[in-house]
Amino acid sequence: MAVYTLPELPYAYSALAPVISPEIIELHHDKHHAAYVKGANDTLEQLAEARDKESWGSVNGLEKNLAFHLSGHILHSIYWHNMTGEGGGEPLAADGVGDLADAIKESFGSYAGFKAQLTKAAATTQGSGWGVLAWEPVSGRLIVEQIYDHQGNVGQGSVPVLVFDAWEHAFYLQYKNQKVDFIEAMWQVVNWQDVAARYRAAKARTDSLILAP
Repeated sequence: MAVYTLPELPYAYSALAPVISPEIIELHHDKHHAAYVKGANDTLEQLAEARDKESWGSVNGLEKNLAFHLSGHILHSIYWHNMTGEGGGEPLAADGVGDLADAIKESFGSYAGFKAQLTKAAATTQGSGWGVLAWEPVSGRLIVEQIYDHQGNVGQGSVPVLVFDAWEHAFYLQYKNQKVDFIEAMWQVVNWQDVAARYRAAKARTDSLILAP
């Protein structure tokens, strides 16, 4: 029985057009995301087989595969809900996301500074990867991270609340090699209600990482 399942899209393939074409959404979700789900489930089965046979020499590679596929599944699951056809703009108190807006200003100095940093992080990730706004529970602030592939170069314990997929499969059919244009366009479909809900949930469980002696 599969442990992980592909979540349904929260909207139609055409819901994010013209920022992201229906063709990209369908291919991205139904093929690429589905492949990460299958990869995670297959790797769990392979790890179980390795344990049964005490084939410990294969564990290192399998654990890397699991991290790659599982992180791909999780990041994409966040990604779909981070976007909406009625999104974009700046998070404002009037829209019920004032706590997120305040946290962004406190952590980055201004919304403009945050937007510029996340845009640059997503656009300049070497190779394939993501730009991510994450809640960092030790300092109690928001940070921007670059994620190489799906899981490298991130702070342990940080919780993604807004993710920009900068893999070529996310944009190439429509934007060709103009990754920066795609990242800039992404701001038009950010679902701040979803980001704010993820921020609140992450902030609510931040006191257990480092325990006092």
